[in-house]
Amino acid sequence: MQHIEDSEQMTLFRWAVFQSGKYPELDLLFHIPNGGKRGKSEAARFKAIGVKAGVPDLFLPVPRGGFHGLFIELKAPNGVKSGNQDKWLKALSAQGYSVHLCYGWEKASAVILEYLNGK
Repeated sequence: MQHIEDSEQMTLFRWAVFQSGKYPELDLLFHIPNGGKRGKSEAARFKAIGVKAGVPDLFLPVPRGGFHGLFIELKAPNGVKSGNQDKWLKALSAQGYSVHLCYGWEKASAVILEYLNGK
């Protein structure tokens, strides 16, 4: 499943490059590398440096429509949201961010355009 999510995310970033002429803010879109399988020692090191389970995959640090920025948890079309992801999405929403769970890059791109266009 991780391979499919990676592919969806790569496609979304290719889309963002093509759209950045019209929406230069897309150059600020970035991935938060919190996911993936790790060995115990690497997982302990990541935890020690501040990696937290459930943090959304993507962040667009551009204020729009009263929000501070946009967080997206991008899932493969048949992906499953974890409890930690649900907690983070709710907590970030409560802090004034627009947050979305998107299944597939197409949904994520639509959410991004709606956000940038203030819809």
